[in-house]
Amino acid sequence: MTRLIAVLFAVVFAGAVAAQDRYVGYYYPKVTSEETFDRVVRASQGAGKAVRIDFVNVLTTAQLDTPESPRFVFFSKGETSSTLILTALDDEVFSTLYRARAIMAQMTVAVRQGGFFRQEELQYVATFYDLLQLMQFDELVITDGHSWAHKVTFKRQ
Repeated sequence: MTRLIAVLFAVVFAGAVAAQDRYVGYYYPKVTSEETFDRVVRASQGAGKAVRIDFVNVLTTAQLDTPESPRFVFFSKGETSSTLILTALDDEVFSTLYRARAIMAQMTVAVRQGGFFRQEELQYVATFYDLLQLMQFDELVITDGHSWAHKVTFKRQ
């Protein structure tokens, strides 16, 4: 009887983990590192699926409007588009997590110059992660598209 309970628990637990990270093996490899971003610079109101999809569309359009081919892509997944995935398209741009974080820092510069951060007077304090949290993304997964994936979970108050 104890074995049966243990097997049932293992099956239920495995199903819950698989459902929670159903993109592993399809969009990115197994998550190899994680962090939680829990800083809240301002409470967010009204950021829904449409805002998140529009954000990804703006990023993609900006990349495609440049003469160079994109070296990484953003896309959102999930019923509410609350998982943002950032995948490298070549073997060098995200060869390390540190290089991927450098891209996030560069994205911070870009979004600080945008109208939203200026309107909300956040251009000197907010980061790219703050913007994702304000748009109510649940998580960001950054991957080299080959061997590693890093998950950032956004906590809200």
